Amino acid sequence: MKKLSVVGHASVRRELMLRLMELGVVEIASQEDKLSAESQWKELVKGVSREGDVVRFENWIGRVKQVLDAIEKHCEIKSPMLKTRKQVSIGRFEEVLQDRNAVEQKVYDLLSHLGNLSKLQASHNKVETTRLSLLPWKDLDIPLETRGTGSTDLIIGAIPVLASQQDLAASIMEKAERTLMQSLGQDAEQQYLLLICLKEDRAIVDDALKSFSFNRFQPGDMEGTAEENIRQCEEQLKQLEEKKHLIIETIRRFKEYQEQFQFFHDDLILHRNLALIKSRLLATRETFFMEGWLPRAAAEKVEAVLAEKECYWEMRDPEKDEAHPVLLMNNPLSSPFEAITRLYALPDSRAIDATPFFALSYAIFFGMMLSDAAYGLILTVATFVILKKFKPEGMTEKMMKMFFYCGISTIFWGLMFGGFFGDLVTVVAKTFFDADVAIKPLWFNPMEDPMKLLMFSLLLGGIHLFVGMGLHAYMAIRDGRPLDAFFDTGLWYILLIGLVLLIAGVASPIGQWMSIAGAAGILLTGGRHNKGLGKLVGGLGSLYGITGYLSDVLSYSRLLALGLATGVIASVVNTLGSLAGGGITGLILFIIAFTIGHSYNIAINALGSFVHSCRLQYVEFFGKFYASGGESFEPFHENTKYIQIIREENR
Repeated sequence: MKKLSVVGHASVRRELMLRLMELGVVEIASQEDKLSAESQWKELVKGVSREGDVVRFENWIGRVKQVLDAIEKHCEIKSPMLKTRKQVSIGRFEEVLQDRNAVEQKVYDLLSHLGNLSKLQASHNKVETTRLSLLPWKDLDIPLETRGTGSTDLIIGAIPVLASQQDLAASIMEKAERTLMQSLGQDAEQQYLLLICLKEDRAIVDDALKSFSFNRFQPGDMEGTAEENIRQCEEQLKQLEEKKHLIIETIRRFKEYQEQFQFFHDDLILHRNLALIKSRLLATRETFFMEGWLPRAAAEKVEAVLAEKECYWEMRDPEKDEAHPVLLMNNPLSSPFEAITRLYALPDSRAIDATPFFALSYAIFFGMMLSDAAYGLILTVATFVILKKFKPEGMTEKMMKMFFYCGISTIFWGLMFGGFFGDLVTVVAKTFFDADVAIKPLWFNPMEDPMKLLMFSLLLGGIHLFVGMGLHAYMAIRDGRPLDAFFDTGLWYILLIGLVLLIAGVASPIGQWMSIAGAAGILLTGGRHNKGLGKLVGGLGSLYGITGYLSDVLSYSRLLALGLATGVIASVVNTLGSLAGGGITGLILFIIAFTIGHSYNIAINALGSFVHSCRLQYVEFFGKFYASGGESFEPFHENTKYIQIIREENR
């Protein structure tokens, strides 16, 4: 990274911001600290505020988004499995938006139709609510405006379904025996009742109903029977549906403008972002000032733009302890594995990127855990199709490429271990053709010799850990601490290599003396930063860390465990499919078992391979050297949603 400081004339500010947005390689930093009360800058400059413009563009973005959502909903446009931006040239982008006033008018027209549709829907909901409230009283042939006679009151309403009508009747009849109560039916929640009582008994009846949570039906100003009002509601609903249908048909005619609205939406985003980024600038009456970061590789392009706009600028490397944003830049083979690094945390700006050092090991571990050539082929083909057909971007693209490489690794280890849908070839040949056919592994079958795979897994684990330790030593040497590199890593190399030679019985005398020398060195130097007795205690504590290395190495036994799990489950699935023997019935059963069983197996074990491969990197490998905490590099760029603008210089 390089730190960039720029001073320019106010007349070129907008043009410069547009060019920098097109390049998309400069992160413009906030200048709030320079406007604090204690800063000398406050007397010389002021912030560039575009809050009003931001609000205006935000409002327009909301309108266009509402329009696009309506087109997608009412035209029943299915969303793709992976949403990707459409690539268009800058000429095409400008051509579509040449008449912005016409596009804005179309947005207003469609919003007007949507407003009318919303009003109709509100009316529809109100009428439907009324209709539903009348349904329980459909069989009541008394007009709803009837409240009683000269000497009686009419009461209709409902009590909870758990309440007892008999108890309610008894409670009323005890004090108002000339009251009539009739049940009109019930549903899952309420019981519907009709009551007729004398006017002088109304208070008594109301008190009894209140104790049973009676909910009185309020027909309002409706006239006629409930059934007549229900028919009126249904007629109103029919008319509203017809009006809604006409408006929806009108909305659907706007589908031909969907792409134009998408262009307009993204153009508004560009203008909104331009207004937002200006708030990070400082200005005087005639000049402006900005600071930011850019990758060293992009310095030449940025300098050319600054020179074109006749700005004054300064570029410098970060100071020793100066934090700066982090951009991971790797070769095409390792860059897809940046997704794994980002899932954990970006490295500190003063640390190193671990991606190129674990990319190969991650693919190897994933392939060993899934370890079936057919599964690897499916994974490789699926990710290849997604990359070619959908052209994903960002993290999704990196993940797809990573799984593509992991699929190739899985094919390799499947061939080495002889796995192709488990023992599918052997089972099919024996069950349906009564023949003995098998795919022989290029190396060995882990199910027949698991200890061999365990030893190989532990060997890979040891190498993996040694690489992590080596990176820790490199960072110490880089920071001017070569003795720390030797004491904290070199002595452990000596001890661990010596123990391996001693246990393996290879060059045992050498291994013995290396172990002694390494252990003694760690004991003497492990507490070198402590004082007094702490030096000895620190050395003992450091030497006790050998148990941690043992547990770390044993963690790699999961390569054996998951590899065997894939093969065993696949074999069990094949065996289940063959239980019905040959013939049509057996074939049907085998196809069902094969489809369900292997789909489950590849899904669950691919997920397990992904998770446990990450775990080996995050816990065992990163734990030896990795320093996280970096802030992601976020350049000012054309951050559009629907359209990816392609310029000639970017091709």
